Amino acid sequence: PLEISYDESVWTVVDERLERLAGISQDRREKAASERDAIKSLVSDISHQVRTPLSNIMLYSGLLYEKELDIETRLLASKIHKQAGKLDFFIKELVKSSYTSQQMVTLHPEITEIEEIINISCQETELAAMKKNICIEKEISVNLCYADKKWSIEALTNILENAIKYSPENSLVKIQTTTYDSFICVSVEDKGMGINEEEQGLVFERFYRSPAVGKEPGFGIGLYIVREVLSKQGGYARIKPAPEKGTIVQMFFSRYPA
Repeated sequence: PLEISYDESVWTVVDERLERLAGISQDRREKAASERDAIKSLVSDISHQVRTPLSNIMLYSGLLYEKELDIETRLLASKIHKQAGKLDFFIKELVKSSYTSQQMVTLHPEITEIEEIINISCQETELAAMKKNICIEKEISVNLCYADKKWSIEALTNILENAIKYSPENSLVKIQTTTYDSFICVSVEDKGMGINEEEQGLVFERFYRSPAVGKEPGFGIGLYIVREVLSKQGGYARIKPAPEKGTIVQMFFSRYPA
């Protein structure tokens, strides 16, 4: 029989180098995570610092517009209010864009109340709905799901913002929950223009915008974040046409940890 000899010193060197490489890889991962958290914190701080005075400008210009003013002053107050609103919108979109480019959608799902996610998302979009006299109707029949509360609120808020943006004035946006064996479905139905069947998958791609909504402000990021948030916590999203007119966006949350 053949005798094969092993040089233990060679294997010792290989083991040491593998351990060193593993250590370097771990250090780099920790450094990348630390840098990502730092960027996330910086973006959040800048957004907060800028949006607070912007909100004040919008509030004060709105109050000024309601005063008894001459025509020229009233026009200037209206322009200030509108431009501040545009700037606020672009800052929100910039923050969303930073989430996608820096891969900062990191989730920590846990058993949480779906009703709280829905209620906070409705509060976030209440003003936009009031401006168009849109009623948000809720039918909540379940209460617990497995989700990251903060990011799930962000995702549902994005869907509600779209529903309000593309719906006509004096219309209805309806939120319903449905329980399945493994998932809880939160559906948002609007009475807007609807989405073509061939585009119903494309709208979840980053930066995709339908030619039909080219005149509306936006960067095509909101639904991308929705898909990322749901997929990273064991769920998914889909779109289907409403029975009469409009769109239904469905968010499927896992009921239990994977």
